[in-house]
Amino acid sequence: MSASSSPVNLKDAIQRLETLPAMPAIAQKILTLDLESDEGERTMLKLIEKDPQIAAKIIGLANTPLFGASRRVASVADASMLLGITRVKTITMSIAVMSSLIKNSAGKLDVQGLWLHSLAISLAVKILSRAMPRNTRPLDDEIFLAGLLHDIGYMVLNYLDQNRSDELQTRFISQPDRSSTEIEAELLEMNHCELGAELARFWSLPDSIIAVLRYHHDPENELAAIGQPLVSMVNLAEKALVTLGIPEHGPTEISTEEWQALGIDPSKADELIAQINKQAEEAKQVAGNFS
Repeated sequence: MSASSSPVNLKDAIQRLETLPAMPAIAQKILTLDLESDEGERTMLKLIEKDPQIAAKIIGLANTPLFGASRRVASVADASMLLGITRVKTITMSIAVMSSLIKNSAGKLDVQGLWLHSLAISLAVKILSRAMPRNTRPLDDEIFLAGLLHDIGYMVLNYLDQNRSDELQTRFISQPDRSSTEIEAELLEMNHCELGAELARFWSLPDSIIAVLRYHHDPENELAAIGQPLVSMVNLAEKALVTLGIPEHGPTEISTEEWQALGIDPSKADELIAQINKQAEEAKQVAGNFS
């Protein structure tokens, strides 16, 4: 193997600031805005309008059946009326973040599939939140940000070492009977959960979001507490949608205790899973808006 293709030391690379992309400017600015004010909303919409790529994708999403548009949406302002300002914010941030982690080529990482998976997970977590006691539901802002960014570590790996990212994706497809965590442990010194959490920490994202990125495959870890109940909600959503969008194989069984831990009546489990999968099918129609 030539020196140029030698594996990157991920633990070293993730600690060196020059190897990581800066948080996209639009995401930095949005995080400072008070979206509870009219001025904050107007400022965000103007920022999005100045980015043709993001504006087109926001409008495209609003025009899909998933969000129930009754007429053609032609502007970012109209899209925000339909999607809600919180969802526009988090989708904008997610698109900006993903774009910042794509170099010249995505290699074998299916970025469109990852976008579909992340969107479907965020919508699934929202469905779960509606079945939880009102006083334990996370904020919509947190729900969508956690869902859309939870697997960003796959893109971090691709950014730092595309050769091993390609090998990982190849193994996911060729070894469908093995869990993603097992394959990652065999191939990498840091898995996508750790890589995503380190990037989120570098970008000073909220501790609750960092915990979701780090522990969504290990919700019982005591260090996941700061991100609960979101960590467990994303974990449960992934079990319901384990093969959607990207070939991330894992457990699919959801125990009675897992539903009860979220304050959800287990008798509603089948109905909720059906809702999640129905919305995931609808989400497939919007996947093409991120490419």
